[in-house]
Amino acid sequence: MHRLLFALDPETAHELALKALALWSERGPLLEVPARLLRVEDPRLEVEALGLRFPNPLGLAAGMDKDARALAAWWALGFGFAEVGTLTPRPQEGNPRPRLFRLVEDHALINRMGFNNQGAEEAARRLKRFRERGLFFPVGVNLGKNRDTPLERAAEDYLRALQALESYGDYFVLNVSSPNTPGLRTLQEGPFLDELLARLRPATRKPLLLKVAPDLTLAALDQVVALVQKHGLEGLVAVNTTLGREGLKSPLAGEAGGLSGRPLKGRALEVLRHLAAVPGLTLVSVGGVEGPEDVWERLRLGARLVQVYTGFVYGGPLFPRRVLKGLLRLMEAEGIRSLGEMAPPRR
Repeated sequence: MHRLLFALDPETAHELALKALALWSERGPLLEVPARLLRVEDPRLEVEALGLRFPNPLGLAAGMDKDARALAAWWALGFGFAEVGTLTPRPQEGNPRPRLFRLVEDHALINRMGFNNQGAEEAARRLKRFRERGLFFPVGVNLGKNRDTPLERAAEDYLRALQALESYGDYFVLNVSSPNTPGLRTLQEGPFLDELLARLRPATRKPLLLKVAPDLTLAALDQVVALVQKHGLEGLVAVNTTLGREGLKSPLAGEAGGLSGRPLKGRALEVLRHLAAVPGLTLVSVGGVEGPEDVWERLRLGARLVQVYTGFVYGGPLFPRRVLKGLLRLMEAEGIRSLGEMAPPRR
């Protein structure tokens, strides 16, 4: 089935897979029985972060399930958490197709989706239904602004989306770093970001994080971190997709949009090493995660949680199980009895 999907247009394949997973999510015993075989339930993998308990540190990154359609399926496949979105207050179609491209030679994707989603209120209804099932599965909610909202009113969009979803998310992420909404990355700049965080931080008592671009210089990243600390956010999700195209082999490398997958790995690690020196922030690492060694490296560098998107697309439905089994082997080899015992390094 995984190979058949790769024979289709990438967005068509994504939609078919998501529809199937959404149907499976609603199937009760038909979901929960196979989940016993797929999930790696081991207390050694449990992680405490953001005031929450995660069954394991491997999460599904935002973008895969924008509208919270298949949350129970992500639980059944073995993920420790999922992040839905990016969600905007009003529904929007996003950019014209084609807008998703596989760079198979580079083990990468380029997307210019443009925050296509059904809106915060529809996602809230789905999240409410999921919460009523009582599954032990933290869910993050990634928030953005509508394309036609001017930058000077961006905070209003983030607030409206947060208000619609606040009751149902375990943590919230402000996405100011997607390259696919015109002008959005301007919100990472000092005056815009200062105002945005000043408006959003008082609006929820739940953990609030910021997702940053890999294309920021380390000096610009330090300025972002200073504002994150000033306003008392709990952490950072690092990193979003990149506009860089260095070293790519695929003939599709020139397509516009954000690049994810293997080519992003080096920069994601560089940013993580830099951020690990900042005390008091919870770090969620994403970008170029392809196997258990990648997860282990990021946990050792200081991430508390690790997310995957492109690696899952290429790795298939058994990817979480393979990664978590491999992570347990790496822990045993190094004599680590529990991820809960690991303290992020501070240099």
